[in-house]
Amino acid sequence: MSIVKSDKRSESGAMPDPKLMAAIGKLTEEMMKAGVLLDTGGLMPSAMGARVFAKGGKVTVKDGPFTEAKELIGGYAVMQARSREEAVELGKKFLQLHIDVLGTSYEGELEVRQMFDSMDCGPQREPR
Repeated sequence: MSIVKSDKRSESGAMPDPKLMAAIGKLTEEMMKAGVLLDTGGLMPSAMGARVFAKGGKVTVKDGPFTEAKELIGGYAVMQARSREEAVELGKKFLQLHIDVLGTSYEGELEVRQMFDSMDCGPQREPR
């Protein structure tokens, strides 16, 4: 899974640049046809969300917005990569697309994480 970090612009609720969305749409279509991309999604600003906590035997809720935008998730892509290296290359391609469309002043962050599957959750199994 690639997890795209939120930024001040996305947290403000501003819609992405239409040129960027068109470029992402094209890349998404190519990756889906190649069987590499399984699902994508963008998230609304944290002001529209909530965090639910369990501590000391109690469950509490804190409504958004949350203060540290760079630690928030702005979107995600579920990919079927053959290796960590391939997943990283796909992430690099996605961020390069942002630079190509928005210019060299663009700053963003994307985290690549392997997801557990049912085979990883058996007794005494460690993640692959």
